[in-house]
Amino acid sequence: MQYVRFSLWFILVHTGAYVIAGMLALNISKDLYHGKDRLLDFVSDSNKSKRLKTWFIPAQLLPGLLLSIVLYPVLGALGDLSFGLRFAFMAGLMFVYTDFASAVPFPHNIEGFVYLRHRYLSRKAFWKLQFEIVIYSLMFGLLASWLLF
Repeated sequence: MQYVRFSLWFILVHTGAYVIAGMLALNISKDLYHGKDRLLDFVSDSNKSKRLKTWFIPAQLLPGLLLSIVLYPVLGALGDLSFGLRFAFMAGLMFVYTDFASAVPFPHNIEGFVYLRHRYLSRKAFWKLQFEIVIYSLMFGLLASWLLF
């Protein structure tokens, strides 16, 4: 039961942090995602994509579950850490593993720097996307450290 409760809270924290960080970042990142001349023209235009609107929230539930299951073997050790260390671990885990060092190339991570065409690599896109992942990671780390243990 402990694992089920952990996963449910984890899914809620992940999805909430993802949505809030995305909403905050969208205010400064519309030129990346919207319009004919958007920088990230390889992703769906979120103003026009019915699929994106339909699957936006459900698409976060499975990753939240999978990310929570991977932590099952270390739950006891995480619970024994101080709030500050749990926060640093959870925020760092999300920033590094799910984004910056991800194996999926995007304009603001290591793989993107190596594999993307130069036109997708700009300081403007890098910093706007970093803003979103830093907000997500900090919010996730804070909420996870407080609510999951």
